[in-house]
Amino acid sequence: MTGTGEADSLTPLFYPQSIAVIGASADARRISGKPIESLKAAGFPGPIYPVNPKYADVQGLKAFPSIDAVPGPVDLALVTVPAPAVVPALEACADKGVRAAVIFTSGFAEVDAGGKAAQSRMTEIAQTRGMRILGPNCMGLFNVRHKSYVTFSSAFLRAWPKPGPIGIVSQSGAFGAHCFVMARERGLGLSHWVTTGNECDVDFAEALAFLADDPATEIILGYLEGGRRGQMLVDACERARTNRKPVVLMKVGRSEVGAEAARSHTASLAGNDAIYDAVFRDCGVHRARSMNEVFETVKACTARAFPRRGRLGIVTISGGGGILMADTAAEQGLDVPALPEEAQRRLKALLPYASPRNPVDTTAQALDDMSLAQRNLEIMIESGDFDAIACFFSSVGFSPQIAPKLRDAIVSVRRKHPDVPIFMAMTSAPELIAELAAAGIPHFEDPVALVQAIGALVRFGRAFARPPISPPSLPAPLSPSPRGMLDERASKALLSAAGIPVVPDRVARSLAEAADAARALGLPVALKILSPDIAHKTEVGGVALSLDTPEAVADAYSAMMERVRRAAPSARIDGALVSPMVRGGVEAILGVQHDPVFGPAVMVGLGGIFAEVIGDVAFRLAPFGVDDARDLIAGLKGYKLLTGVRGRPRLDVDALARALSALSCFAAANAGAIESIDINPIIVTERGVVAVDGLVVARKKA
Repeated sequence: MTGTGEADSLTPLFYPQSIAVIGASADARRISGKPIESLKAAGFPGPIYPVNPKYADVQGLKAFPSIDAVPGPVDLALVTVPAPAVVPALEACADKGVRAAVIFTSGFAEVDAGGKAAQSRMTEIAQTRGMRILGPNCMGLFNVRHKSYVTFSSAFLRAWPKPGPIGIVSQSGAFGAHCFVMARERGLGLSHWVTTGNECDVDFAEALAFLADDPATEIILGYLEGGRRGQMLVDACERARTNRKPVVLMKVGRSEVGAEAARSHTASLAGNDAIYDAVFRDCGVHRARSMNEVFETVKACTARAFPRRGRLGIVTISGGGGILMADTAAEQGLDVPALPEEAQRRLKALLPYASPRNPVDTTAQALDDMSLAQRNLEIMIESGDFDAIACFFSSVGFSPQIAPKLRDAIVSVRRKHPDVPIFMAMTSAPELIAELAAAGIPHFEDPVALVQAIGALVRFGRAFARPPISPPSLPAPLSPSPRGMLDERASKALLSAAGIPVVPDRVARSLAEAADAARALGLPVALKILSPDIAHKTEVGGVALSLDTPEAVADAYSAMMERVRRAAPSARIDGALVSPMVRGGVEAILGVQHDPVFGPAVMVGLGGIFAEVIGDVAFRLAPFGVDDARDLIAGLKGYKLLTGVRGRPRLDVDALARALSALSCFAAANAGAIESIDINPIIVTERGVVAVDGLVVARKKA
């Protein structure tokens, strides 16, 4: 039914041909009874096998005392028994040849060590017996068109979901149910809904990958707390991007408190939130910060239009509304170009009181003759070279006299110009909203949310247009691997070998050697303590800068040794490092962090206050090429400081990009050996870059 490779094994979960319910209850109100009721009510086309030795039949279906007594093959087994009976039930399913299982039961890795051990046994069964397992501690899944509702959610009490293009993946069952209900109440149709729970086997990334290849799914909505298989998540998002399927995610755990709650809830690692941001940005995923943003973005995606340029035409009956939308467009990086002069003259002839530039303010005059409003839109589309049209008609949608005429006019324009998506913002009756949606015109109440959603569509369009990533070649890994924290000289030696320019230096172990090193290197110089035990030299008084005479160097050496021994009495001191001062340029910072989910991630930022106070830094997973490095640098808030501003010279951004790329390749080649790298600062000059400090910390051996 879908995809290739590992995702094929999930077909019995998403498209089961037969379903057994282990621990089935005759009471449809119980967790173990609700799925049978739902499957029967929905009209699941395959056999349903209740398994419970207490009953001869369950809800009108013949029951079986055990899974091995079921007469035919079983694609999917739903396990609803108490926690102590779950592992034996899975083992019996594996013996039967069941292809997949869903476990509702909780009380495993999210609870205690005993539960964690039982969950590990589930993982072992999945890996050794070829049976895919969803859960435990999940709410199950459903496939709308296939009518397989393997869940105990009570969300169906109000209404069934309607078929549609949206697939939902959620690590949280209850929150996933909330997403489903919000989608249904907004009239959005679904293909699949899946909750992954504790993820003993099937995880969020693998479910997302399945939907990325699933022909019934065109848009993917996700709720993610954390992950363990970072590369699989990257691959899944990349697969969706390649298949031109927008992914809209709510990733929680941004704060330290939130990250800890995520670990407790799903026994998963939340990882560094900035790195998740980087992954989503590079894979073209839209990360939403609120549920309203999730659904407004998904709703916009149903138009299946993903323009790359972002030229937006705005038509409104409110001048203030048009200004608000134009301001939002600027914040989203969209272009609101003026209409050509000839088009403006034609619009003015139609509506003398209109403001025809763009935003086009028709005023309420257009409502007196809806044919004028229709022609207004047609002229905008035919003359404006717009990628999308955003309309704001205030509360007109509630007018029984005007609303039907407006609907007919807008739908007519949409049919005449199907290649230019039209979006509508106004308050309206549900019936009119549904009629617009059926014509391919998404509806919004908030004009700001509308424009923000169009911004997301443009970012999707640009992401879809990017070619597949071709990773650069990597250098040979270090041999032997470094151990512990390296001092500055050893760190800079590794960085220099990796292709990153470093400032020359000399080691001094006495007053005289420090003064001689300064004479040899050229004054003024910097003097820094040399120790494998001191990561932050300034905090212990281990740095002296701009020393311009040999005598000043000697005095600084003596005073530094006394300060450091007093501040860090147990630290090993190997002398001091003497380096020439680097004049001019701008300080930047480069770094590597080994993320527990994704592996080595590389950071770039501007030094000093920009990195420490403003947080002007950007991350990307290693490795990447020079062009990607240049794009990462260009995204910094302080980028203009490098390109020349207010008479400053333009600095060598290309050299910084080469150093950043080289660092990423070095980090990727030594992913198993390096825990972190700090190059702070690296000076960007008019002709090149030079690292004046460096710290490499090796990973602890397992």
